[in-house]
Amino acid sequence: MNFSIALDPVWQSILLFAVGLFSGVVNAIAGGGTFFSFPVFVALGLPPVMANATNAAAVLPSHPMAAWAERRYLWARPDFWRLVGLALLGGGLGALLLSRVGNQGFEQLVPYLLLIATLLFACGSRLRLWLQRTADFRLGVLSSLLLLLICAYGGFFAAGMGVILMAVLLLLGLQQMADNNAVKNLLGGLVNAVAVVVWYLQGLIDWSLVWQCFAGAVVGGIYGAKLARHLSVVWLRRVVISVGLGLSGVYFLT
Repeated sequence: MNFSIALDPVWQSILLFAVGLFSGVVNAIAGGGTFFSFPVFVALGLPPVMANATNAAAVLPSHPMAAWAERRYLWARPDFWRLVGLALLGGGLGALLLSRVGNQGFEQLVPYLLLIATLLFACGSRLRLWLQRTADFRLGVLSSLLLLLICAYGGFFAAGMGVILMAVLLLLGLQQMADNNAVKNLLGGLVNAVAVVVWYLQGLIDWSLVWQCFAGAVVGGIYGAKLARHLSVVWLRRVVISVGLGLSGVYFLT
Protein backbone atom coordinates (compact mmCIF):
# COMPACT_ATOMS: atom_id res chain seq x y z
CA MET A 1 0.00 0.00 0.00
CA ASN A 2 2.83 2.37 -0.86
CA PHE A 3 0.80 4.89 -2.83
CA SER A 4 -0.63 8.27 -1.93
CA ILE A 5 -1.97 11.43 -3.51
CA ALA A 6 -1.40 15.06 -2.63
CA LEU A 7 -4.33 17.44 -3.12
CA ASP A 8 -5.06 21.09 -2.52
CA PRO A 9 -7.09 21.37 0.75
CA VAL A 10 -10.20 22.48 -1.14
CA TRP A 11 -10.09 19.56 -3.56
CA GLN A 12 -9.31 17.21 -0.69
CA SER A 13 -12.44 18.38 1.14
CA ILE A 14 -14.50 17.93 -2.03
CA LEU A 15 -13.12 14.41 -2.51
CA LEU A 16 -13.87 13.42 1.09
CA PHE A 17 -17.41 14.79 0.96
CA ALA A 18 -18.02 13.02 -2.36
CA VAL A 19 -16.75 9.66 -1.15
CA GLY A 20 -18.78 10.01 2.06
CA LEU A 21 -21.87 10.85 0.00
CA PHE A 22 -21.35 7.90 -2.31
CA SER A 23 -20.60 5.50 0.55
CA GLY A 24 -23.74 6.64 2.35
CA VAL A 25 -25.86 6.03 -0.76
CA VAL A 26 -24.30 2.62 -1.38
CA ASN A 27 -24.86 1.57 2.24
CA ALA A 28 -28.49 2.69 2.09
CA ILE A 29 -29.18 0.79 -1.13
CA ALA A 30 -27.00 -2.30 -1.17
CA GLY A 31 -24.31 -2.11 1.54
CA GLY A 32 -20.55 -2.18 0.99
CA GLY A 33 -19.82 1.55 1.13
CA THR A 34 -16.63 0.91 3.13
CA PHE A 35 -15.04 -0.58 0.03
CA PHE A 36 -15.05 2.90 -1.50
CA SER A 37 -14.12 5.04 1.50
CA PHE A 38 -11.29 3.03 3.11
CA PRO A 39 -8.84 3.22 0.15
CA VAL A 40 -9.33 6.99 -0.09
CA PHE A 41 -7.92 7.48 3.42
CA VAL A 42 -5.02 5.19 2.52
CA ALA A 43 -4.40 7.19 -0.67
CA LEU A 44 -4.38 10.43 1.33
CA GLY A 45 -1.31 9.13 3.12
CA LEU A 46 -2.65 7.75 6.41
CA PRO A 47 -0.95 4.67 7.87
CA PRO A 48 -3.17 1.58 7.46
CA VAL A 49 -4.36 1.36 11.08
CA MET A 50 -5.14 5.10 11.23
CA ALA A 51 -6.85 4.91 7.82
CA ASN A 52 -9.13 2.15 9.10
CA ALA A 53 -9.94 4.02 12.32
CA THR A 54 -10.51 7.34 10.53
CA ASN A 55 -12.72 5.66 7.96
CA ALA A 56 -14.86 4.10 10.71
CA ALA A 57 -15.38 7.52 12.30
CA ALA A 58 -16.14 9.14 8.96
CA VAL A 59 -18.93 6.72 7.97
CA LEU A 60 -20.24 6.29 11.52
CA PRO A 61 -23.75 7.78 10.93
CA SER A 62 -24.94 5.23 8.36
CA HIS A 63 -25.98 2.37 10.70
CA PRO A 64 -27.38 4.48 13.58
CA MET A 65 -29.57 6.52 11.22
CA ALA A 66 -31.02 3.35 9.72
CA ALA A 67 -31.51 1.77 13.15
CA TRP A 68 -33.39 4.84 14.41
CA ALA A 69 -35.67 4.74 11.39
CA GLU A 70 -36.43 1.07 12.18
CA ARG A 71 -36.65 1.47 15.95
CA ARG A 72 -40.19 0.07 16.11
CA TYR A 73 -38.69 -3.37 15.46
CA LEU A 74 -36.18 -3.05 18.32
CA TRP A 75 -37.66 -1.85 21.61
CA ALA A 76 -39.95 -4.86 22.17
CA ARG A 77 -37.21 -7.46 21.71
CA PRO A 78 -36.71 -9.57 24.89
CA ASP A 79 -33.03 -10.10 24.02
CA PHE A 80 -32.39 -6.41 23.29
CA TRP A 81 -29.86 -5.80 26.07
CA ARG A 82 -28.06 -9.10 25.48
CA LEU A 83 -27.50 -8.15 21.85
CA VAL A 84 -26.36 -4.67 22.87
CA GLY A 85 -23.89 -6.14 25.36
CA LEU A 86 -22.43 -8.56 22.81
CA ALA A 87 -22.04 -5.76 20.23
CA LEU A 88 -20.29 -3.44 22.68
CA LEU A 89 -18.00 -6.16 24.02
CA GLY A 90 -17.12 -7.53 20.59
CA GLY A 91 -16.57 -4.12 19.04
CA GLY A 92 -14.31 -3.07 21.91
CA LEU A 93 -12.25 -6.27 21.71
CA GLY A 94 -11.81 -5.91 17.95
CA ALA A 95 -10.76 -2.27 18.25
CA LEU A 96 -8.20 -3.13 20.94
CA LEU A 97 -6.86 -5.95 18.77
CA LEU A 98 -6.37 -3.55 15.86
CA SER A 99 -4.26 -1.23 18.00
CA ARG A 100 -2.13 -4.20 19.12
CA VAL A 101 -1.56 -5.56 15.60
CA GLY A 102 0.12 -2.36 14.38
CA ASN A 103 0.52 -0.97 10.88
CA GLN A 104 2.78 -3.67 9.47
CA GLY A 105 0.62 -6.55 10.67
CA PHE A 106 -2.60 -4.85 9.61
CA GLU A 107 -1.14 -3.98 6.19
CA GLN A 108 -0.43 -7.67 5.62
CA LEU A 109 -3.98 -8.60 6.65
CA VAL A 110 -5.84 -5.99 4.56
CA PRO A 111 -5.82 -7.90 1.22
CA TYR A 112 -7.24 -11.01 2.91
CA LEU A 113 -9.82 -9.01 4.89
CA LEU A 114 -10.98 -7.22 1.73
CA LEU A 115 -11.18 -10.45 -0.25
CA ILE A 116 -13.11 -12.29 2.49
CA ALA A 117 -15.48 -9.33 2.93
CA THR A 118 -16.04 -9.13 -0.84
CA LEU A 119 -16.81 -12.84 -1.16
CA LEU A 120 -19.19 -12.68 1.80
CA PHE A 121 -20.87 -9.64 0.26
CA ALA A 122 -21.18 -11.45 -3.08
CA CYS A 123 -22.62 -14.60 -1.48
CA GLY A 124 -24.70 -12.81 1.16
CA SER A 125 -28.10 -13.28 -0.51
CA ARG A 126 -27.56 -16.99 -1.13
CA LEU A 127 -26.26 -17.47 2.40
CA ARG A 128 -29.32 -15.77 3.87
CA LEU A 129 -31.67 -17.88 1.73
CA TRP A 130 -29.90 -21.07 2.76
CA LEU A 131 -30.08 -20.17 6.43
CA GLN A 132 -33.76 -19.29 6.11
CA ARG A 133 -34.43 -22.83 4.89
CA THR A 134 -32.24 -24.62 7.41
CA ALA A 135 -31.90 -22.51 10.56
CA ASP A 136 -35.32 -22.92 12.15
CA PHE A 137 -33.78 -23.44 15.60
CA ARG A 138 -31.81 -21.44 18.15
CA LEU A 139 -28.18 -22.27 18.77
CA GLY A 140 -28.04 -20.70 22.24
CA VAL A 141 -24.55 -20.21 23.59
CA LEU A 142 -22.87 -21.13 20.30
CA SER A 143 -24.78 -18.49 18.34
CA SER A 144 -23.99 -15.86 20.99
CA LEU A 145 -20.28 -16.69 20.76
CA LEU A 146 -20.50 -16.49 16.96
CA LEU A 147 -22.22 -13.10 17.20
CA LEU A 148 -19.52 -11.90 19.60
CA LEU A 149 -16.84 -13.03 17.13
CA ILE A 150 -18.49 -11.20 14.22
CA CYS A 151 -18.80 -8.01 16.30
CA ALA A 152 -15.09 -8.32 17.16
CA TYR A 153 -14.36 -8.62 13.42
CA GLY A 154 -16.42 -5.48 12.85
CA GLY A 155 -14.46 -3.63 15.53
CA PHE A 156 -11.25 -4.70 13.81
CA PHE A 157 -12.26 -4.10 10.16
CA ALA A 158 -15.80 -3.06 9.33
CA ALA A 159 -16.02 -4.06 5.64
CA GLY A 160 -18.56 -6.83 5.07
CA MET A 161 -19.76 -6.85 8.69
CA GLY A 162 -23.40 -6.14 7.80
CA VAL A 163 -23.78 -9.16 5.53
CA ILE A 164 -22.22 -11.51 8.10
CA LEU A 165 -24.37 -10.06 10.88
CA MET A 166 -27.59 -10.70 8.95
CA ALA A 167 -26.58 -14.33 8.41
CA VAL A 168 -25.77 -14.87 12.10
CA LEU A 169 -28.99 -13.19 13.19
CA LEU A 170 -30.92 -15.72 11.11
CA LEU A 171 -29.33 -18.40 13.28
CA LEU A 172 -30.59 -16.50 16.32
CA GLY A 173 -34.15 -16.84 14.99
CA LEU A 174 -34.63 -13.48 13.25
CA GLN A 175 -36.30 -14.88 10.15
CA GLN A 176 -38.25 -11.73 9.25
CA MET A 177 -36.01 -9.48 7.15
CA ALA A 178 -37.46 -6.27 8.66
CA ASP A 179 -36.53 -7.42 12.18
CA ASN A 180 -33.21 -8.81 10.98
CA ASN A 181 -32.19 -5.62 9.18
CA ALA A 182 -33.19 -3.41 12.12
CA VAL A 183 -31.13 -5.44 14.60
CA LYS A 184 -28.23 -5.60 12.11
CA ASN A 185 -28.17 -1.82 11.86
CA LEU A 186 -28.38 -1.46 15.64
CA LEU A 187 -25.49 -3.85 16.25
CA GLY A 188 -23.43 -2.41 13.41
CA GLY A 189 -23.88 1.10 14.79
CA LEU A 190 -22.89 0.01 18.31
CA VAL A 191 -19.83 -1.88 17.08
CA ASN A 192 -18.64 1.11 15.05
CA ALA A 193 -19.36 3.55 17.88
CA VAL A 194 -17.44 1.66 20.57
CA ALA A 195 -14.55 1.04 18.16
CA VAL A 196 -14.36 4.76 17.34
CA VAL A 197 -14.31 5.61 21.07
CA VAL A 198 -11.42 3.16 21.66
CA TRP A 199 -9.45 4.52 18.71
CA TYR A 200 -10.15 8.10 19.77
CA LEU A 201 -8.68 7.41 23.22
CA GLN A 202 -5.63 5.87 21.55
CA GLY A 203 -5.17 8.81 19.17
CA LEU A 204 -5.66 6.71 16.03
CA ILE A 205 -8.21 8.98 14.30
CA ASP A 206 -7.21 11.89 12.06
CA TRP A 207 -10.16 14.19 12.76
CA SER A 208 -9.05 16.69 10.11
CA LEU A 209 -10.13 14.14 7.48
CA VAL A 210 -13.30 12.94 9.21
CA TRP A 211 -15.84 15.74 9.12
CA GLN A 212 -16.13 16.29 5.37
CA CYS A 213 -16.67 12.58 4.76
CA PHE A 214 -18.99 12.39 7.79
CA ALA A 215 -21.19 15.15 6.35
CA GLY A 216 -21.31 13.39 3.00
CA ALA A 217 -22.29 10.08 4.67
CA VAL A 218 -25.17 11.80 6.48
CA VAL A 219 -26.52 13.29 3.24
CA GLY A 220 -25.99 10.00 1.38
CA GLY A 221 -27.79 8.03 4.07
CA ILE A 222 -30.77 10.38 4.00
CA TYR A 223 -31.23 10.39 0.23
CA GLY A 224 -30.04 6.87 -0.52
CA ALA A 225 -33.46 5.35 0.10
CA LYS A 226 -35.04 7.80 -2.35
CA LEU A 227 -32.43 7.03 -5.00
CA ALA A 228 -33.08 3.31 -4.52
CA ARG A 229 -36.34 3.75 -6.42
CA HIS A 230 -34.41 4.74 -9.53
CA LEU A 231 -31.21 2.69 -9.30
CA SER A 232 -30.72 -1.01 -9.91
CA VAL A 233 -29.65 -2.72 -6.69
CA VAL A 234 -28.32 -5.67 -8.72
CA TRP A 235 -26.15 -3.35 -10.81
CA LEU A 236 -24.87 -1.50 -7.76
CA ARG A 237 -24.01 -4.76 -5.97
CA ARG A 238 -21.99 -5.81 -9.02
CA VAL A 239 -20.08 -2.53 -8.88
CA VAL A 240 -19.33 -3.03 -5.17
CA ILE A 241 -18.15 -6.61 -5.76
CA SER A 242 -15.97 -5.53 -8.71
CA VAL A 243 -14.40 -2.75 -6.63
CA GLY A 244 -13.81 -5.12 -3.72
CA LEU A 245 -12.12 -7.71 -5.92
CA GLY A 246 -10.08 -5.02 -7.68
CA LEU A 247 -8.90 -3.50 -4.40
CA SER A 248 -8.02 -6.95 -3.06
CA GLY A 249 -5.86 -7.56 -6.12
CA VAL A 250 -4.15 -4.16 -5.83
CA TYR A 251 -3.33 -4.68 -2.15
CA PHE A 252 -2.04 -8.21 -2.78
CA LEU A 253 0.29 -6.83 -5.46
CA THR A 254 1.51 -3.85 -3.44
